[in-house]
Amino acid sequence: MIDLPDTLQFKLQNLPTAPGVYMFKDSAGKVIYIGKAKILRNRVRSYFNNTRTHDPKTARLVARAADVELLVTDSEVEALILEANLVREHKPRYNVMLKDDKHFPYIKITKEPFPRVLIVRRLEKDKATYFGPYTSAKSMRSTVALLTRLFKIRTCNLTIPHPSGKPQQVCLDYYIKRCGGPCADHQSQEEYRELSDSVAMVLSGKSAALIERLEAKMRIASEELRFEDAVVLRDQVRAIEKVMIKQKVDVGKLVDRDIISVAREKRDAIAVVMQIREGVLIGRQDFQLSADEEDSNETVLETFVKQYYSNQPNLPSEIYLPFDVPDRDLLAEWLKRLKGSRMSVKPPKATEQVRLVELAAANARLLLDEILIQKRSQTERTSKMVTSLKDQLNLISAPIRIVCFDISNTGETDAVGSCVYFDNGKPKKSGYRHFKIKGVSGQDDFAMMREVIGRYFLRIREEEQDPPDLVVVDGGKGQLSSALAELQAQGFSDQPAIGLAKRLEEVFRPGESDPTTLDRRSPALMLLKQVRDEAHRFAITYNRKVRSKRTIKSALDDIPGIGPAKRKALLNTFRSVKRIKEASLEELTTAPGISKKLAEIVKKHLG
Repeated sequence: MIDLPDTLQFKLQNLPTAPGVYMFKDSAGKVIYIGKAKILRNRVRSYFNNTRTHDPKTARLVARAADVELLVTDSEVEALILEANLVREHKPRYNVMLKDDKHFPYIKITKEPFPRVLIVRRLEKDKATYFGPYTSAKSMRSTVALLTRLFKIRTCNLTIPHPSGKPQQVCLDYYIKRCGGPCADHQSQEEYRELSDSVAMVLSGKSAALIERLEAKMRIASEELRFEDAVVLRDQVRAIEKVMIKQKVDVGKLVDRDIISVAREKRDAIAVVMQIREGVLIGRQDFQLSADEEDSNETVLETFVKQYYSNQPNLPSEIYLPFDVPDRDLLAEWLKRLKGSRMSVKPPKATEQVRLVELAAANARLLLDEILIQKRSQTERTSKMVTSLKDQLNLISAPIRIVCFDISNTGETDAVGSCVYFDNGKPKKSGYRHFKIKGVSGQDDFAMMREVIGRYFLRIREEEQDPPDLVVVDGGKGQLSSALAELQAQGFSDQPAIGLAKRLEEVFRPGESDPTTLDRRSPALMLLKQVRDEAHRFAITYNRKVRSKRTIKSALDDIPGIGPAKRKALLNTFRSVKRIKEASLEELTTAPGISKKLAEIVKKHLG
């Protein structure tokens, strides 16, 4: 055993032999890795025994682990399910992760008397039917537009039938034949339900069965001399057949299958899922992954399968993988529970299966190459401003990633700090951060700058992120000195940093007593001013927000009878204290929970 914190040492001596999930945490209590185990005692202890044999990633994980939290389950399958959910929730640093933080979109057919077809970002337990996830929002929206137009699915938000029981007025969609007018009783629930079921059949890959049904209805309509109805049905059949021709693949027997493959290069990886239903390729989803170089291909593939299918509403009967994974039988058992019927997970054997996996692999490699080419192009295509800044400041490398810090306060109150992030000369909002000053009392801008930079770089160090190429502080020699002192304290003594003073746009550099004055028309100074001004704007905006919240809170907190719930109701109704002041007694009583008596108290208190 290596030297460990007492708490962790005690837990390692008393580990259970049951299956479950373990979560390693760092000294700050943040979850850094989540794993599952058939026997928790054996699996968790293995991290701290024979540490010399660990790969670099595991060695870093063990070095940072300060605590472990255990969740015991009844079976290894339940541990696998719990692990997938917890990884999605915590996004630990050392787990393989889907790169996209956003929720992928789904197509939802609502559970209403007259269902709608919606695009949503979350699965809900509302008995609706979901399809997805879709990684190409553009193609998904095209699909929804085609199907709603083809089957005349309503696009309104009306409640149908109306609670009053009375027919409603039709909209333009009815007159241009985009909707059958169920809101005005021009279409029965049975007729409409048949159309929404047709949409569901197309999305689930049952287009062949739908075509047979539509052709049968078309023949009946012709025999009954309803030629206009027959033409509509014919057009629906032709549109679906046109899509099927594009999607048709030679897959042997008509079984619902997902074909998965992964392409990797260092930390970048792409997973591709080809969804085949009844012999038709209904979609190809691709996902960008982030993995350590030490992660095996089996780990990357298995982790992706768990993350993908933990949020997949429509499961196939067969899943083909490019190679075997250690927990394949366990995955199959878990997926069987999700689907409610038998599922197989296996590498391909038959010729057509191998061909489909190779096709998925070719798609994954193509997508990965595109990403790598974009990365290389971005690195090589540094902007003129960035190149000019490197030359004029004599920096070792081009400052592609620049962060700028600023402080904003109102006297001795509402002190905040801001950090903006520029990538290759352009602002990148996802890298912006704001800070409430916590450890400085009074108006000490130098100490505040040190606190903000300390908190920012502490996170970089703990999460093992790459530091920026250049730090810019809004201010002169004093602010820069504070920033450099904190950078050294955090272990970033080699971090390039400068100060940019507002007066004469002077640039202060470490180790130089006199400032450098750049040409006012130079691209380098233009970039620095843009970065500095954006940091200033972001800081002031956050300061106003903090000040506004404090003002609102103090204005309403002292009113007798107005607690948190009623204060929230007033603000939700009137949006500001000014509007509450201007409202009449009758208007105040429109806010939930505000009686006439309370309204009088509010008016009297606010004057």
